[in-house]
Amino acid sequence: MKFLSIYKYKPEQAKDANSRYLESGGKPPEGIKIVGRWHDIGGGRGFTVIETDDPVALSKWSTEWDDLLSLEIVPVIDDQEAAAVMGS
Repeated sequence: MKFLSIYKYKPEQAKDANSRYLESGGKPPEGIKIVGRWHDIGGGRGFTVIETDDPVALSKWSTEWDDLLSLEIVPVIDDQEAAAVMGS
């Protein structure tokens, strides 16, 4: 299943959030694949498309960042999957 993760941080959290990202590479735990990640340069937010069948691992990974980021995680489907829904 795919999820869109939207993260946001306040300007005063930018240095700490960026340092942690650079140190860890933002790598997910086993069982979670990053499909793509985009950063809003200077905007304090970013977007990650994640693929996993393990929502518990996704939840645990998100809590590793919740001291610095607010996260919104939304299940999403791609065009092909949406077309299958519309055609049924």
